[in-house]
Amino acid sequence: MTTYHLHLVSDATGETLQMLAKAAMVQFENIDVMEHEWPLVRREAQVNNLIEGIKKNPGLVLCTFADQRLRDVVEVACRDMAVPCLAILDPILAAMANYFHADIQELPGQQHVMNAEYFGRIEAMGFCLAHDDGQMLQDLDTADVVLVGVSRTSKTPTCMYLANRGLRVANVPFVSQIPIPAELLNLKNPMVIGLTTSVDRLLHIRKTRLIALNQNEKTNYVDEEFVKEEVTAARRLYEKLGWPIIDVSRRSIEETSAEIMNLYHKRIKPDVA
Repeated sequence: MTTYHLHLVSDATGETLQMLAKAAMVQFENIDVMEHEWPLVRREAQVNNLIEGIKKNPGLVLCTFADQRLRDVVEVACRDMAVPCLAILDPILAAMANYFHADIQELPGQQHVMNAEYFGRIEAMGFCLAHDDGQMLQDLDTADVVLVGVSRTSKTPTCMYLANRGLRVANVPFVSQIPIPAELLNLKNPMVIGLTTSVDRLLHIRKTRLIALNQNEKTNYVDEEFVKEEVTAARRLYEKLGWPIIDVSRRSIEETSAEIMNLYHKRIKPDVA
């Protein structure tokens, strides 16, 4: 199989390029791609190293340069090497500049500036960690969203993802034969969302977890009838309390988080959601 080289060049962290490249690559099957990441390319010496790297492994170059001078150097070098070079933000910036009737600022990495939004995300991450798995129930009412679900329904990673989006998210486990905390039932402010999943998928995840921990599988944790009753009891509780329910059986963390964001925004801004 032919190996194709893909160079991701950015004068910032390169996260935008990585996400776009990943989103595009899933549309191609059986293609072997070697990615070369070149973040924080802001000086001439770094550009020279980049060009040498492209010469050693010629391939498609995707770039996000705010500095037009550095970008010109890279584009000329790529043209001389006969390799394609695409500035992926150009169409977006051009459309926005035309729509806003404004000039484009050539400032690298502005999406990562440490402003109020940035520190809000940091605070949300701290809140998420402090309120993981039913901790600190006494101030649960200060959350934006509270996730409830049986073990291994991706509560914690979903909370972490949402916290990175700036939401103060907590999670509380549903455990059969253990009463739901009163603090959860008496919430006034947060949106409470119940996570559920299929019994088959939950059993598979739990068994894999126990194997990884070298633990005996003969427990209620992986007993099919017990798990079925647990999932059913959790769903009944969600329906009784009128909580939105999200089935995570076939959803990625990102997809589950997107659905939660939709529900949250419809709640706080029903007229514009």
